Amino acid sequence: MFIRTENFRTFVHSYPIVTTIVVLHLLLWFIISYVPGGILLLELGIGSNFDVSNGEYWRIITSIFLHGGFGHMLFNSFSLVLFGPALEIMLGKVKFILIYLIGGIIANIGTYIVESANYLHLGSSSAIFALFGIYLYMVIYRKDLIDRMNSQVIISILVIGFAMTIFKSNVNISAHIFGLIGGAALAPIMLKNASRYY
Repeated sequence: MFIRTENFRTFVHSYPIVTTIVVLHLLLWFIISYVPGGILLLELGIGSNFDVSNGEYWRIITSIFLHGGFGHMLFNSFSLVLFGPALEIMLGKVKFILIYLIGGIIANIGTYIVESANYLHLGSSSAIFALFGIYLYMVIYRKDLIDRMNSQVIISILVIGFAMTIFKSNVNISAHIFGLIGGAALAPIMLKNASRYY
């Protein structure tokens, strides 16, 4: 489920939504880092509680796709490549896009409610934790969709993920928590007609 054995061409063909999101991450990072004036994308898209409170609601969405540096972007993209494909197949393209976006939005709204008025944030981990929320729901309530070994992988990753969330600096703890809760809350609807990934 989480071991990738496909070559590049097969991966792109099999998981077009995951591929598109990763390409978008790379493209936005490149524009912000190397294109003259590209930093304006970061300034206009970063999650800013102050600006959201002044009506710039698009930041709740745009911040999901922006990253603070190459390492940040690479880590989140790698996480998506590992954990996104199985859900893209199980849920289908439309539901996968919905859970990714809605989960990220829930996480960022949670950040807006809980964090201070001048809080800044960005990164796709908000949406990725929503995917983990779907997996956690499967581990607890839909054991027909996930085997024991992969259940153990998910629990281990969540424990490590939350340890990093708590002990690593500059991590949006609120987004991770609300993303996980949002994904788990949406799971019963999203998994209604899901079939097991093999």
